Amino acid sequence: MATLHHNISGELTKELLAAGDGVNITRVSLVNIHADTNCTVDIYIEKRLTGKFYILKNMVLPVGVAFVLIADDINFSNKTGEFGLFIKLTKGASETPVVDVIIS
Repeated sequence: MATLHHNISGELTKELLAAGDGVNITRVSLVNIHADTNCTVDIYIEKRLTGKFYILKNMVLPVGVAFVLIADDINFSNKTGEFGLFIKLTKGASETPVVDVIIS
């Protein structure tokens, strides 16, 4: 699998992997690259008509800190009609959150 890179900025929900991408994940790395503001991160999988299942919920990611999820923690099916992988950022103060995500 090729490594996927995302630079996410703002309070939003972003689809990192769509159902049907057929990606086998070994790890997901998150880094808060904002100059001086923590942010809150949710990572979840979601399947249409089944719902959301959180891997991380309301995790505070301090400035400059990297957090790595290992495949054993995030095992799910990404085949067609199965689960997509999503991230939601929430600002920790009045600043816009900025997080780099690397999926391998």
